[in-house]
Amino acid sequence: MRLGGPVLYQGHDPVAYAEAHVALGYRAAYAPDWVTLEDPAQAQAVARELAARDIVLAEVGAWCNPLSNDPATRQAAIGLMTDRLRLADLMGARTCVNVLGTKGHDNWYGPDAAGYSQAFFDEAVALTQHLVDTVQPANTTLSLEMMPYYFLDGPEEYLRFLAAVDRPQVAAHMDLCNSINSPRRYYGITQWIEHTFDLLGDRIITCHLKDLRLNPEPYSVRFDEVRIGLGEVDYAALIGAIERLDPDMPGMLEHLETAEDYAAAAAIVRSHMLAR
Repeated sequence: MRLGGPVLYQGHDPVAYAEAHVALGYRAAYAPDWVTLEDPAQAQAVARELAARDIVLAEVGAWCNPLSNDPATRQAAIGLMTDRLRLADLMGARTCVNVLGTKGHDNWYGPDAAGYSQAFFDEAVALTQHLVDTVQPANTTLSLEMMPYYFLDGPEEYLRFLAAVDRPQVAAHMDLCNSINSPRRYYGITQWIEHTFDLLGDRIITCHLKDLRLNPEPYSVRFDEVRIGLGEVDYAALIGAIERLDPDMPGMLEHLETAEDYAAAAAIVRSHMLAR
């Protein structure tokens, strides 16, 4: 597995951005927010400098709500996803990733009953086909994250979605923690990892690495994201599944607040990698 994560670099220099990954021992990278299609030379320079150091560009993020009920929000999001998919193709990233979004109004990714409807499924399929058919990527894929808030919350549903989309440029983005939406899955995490990787197999293109802890205080179920090592995700099983599938698979740390937290999480992941 190629470990990567944010480098907390604040500049706009492709060489310095790549060297920041070297300094942290990362072998995979996120595309920085400051690369855009408006400056393709800069975007290509970032990709070139990473590749020169044997660092895989794991993903270009396109974080927005393309299935919003608000027409203006929806159209802007579809435009953003189109541009980000083109950027990922230009840079040769493994994938351009987003969530499917929500019909709810509280935020751009949160829970709403419509997320489990046939209409939402059909819209998601049509959107994905439209994006791939418009961009026709040759050097990247489009992927959608599993989430606990809509139908794409497990491998069976992901396979149903991929079959309906029927486009080879669409892949599965594995954020295992996002599929843990019940105590049953949480306490059976090792078996859930094996089941998920067995079903999705080589459709998985990249992985996010996080950890979860079941909060015992409220009577209703609540999971908290925590630094790797402070939760219950079986990292020996997860890294084993990733490396059996693809030793060059990017495993990307995310959602931590400090460089110290990222360093601690990376150390735990590397300890599991070395133990294999």
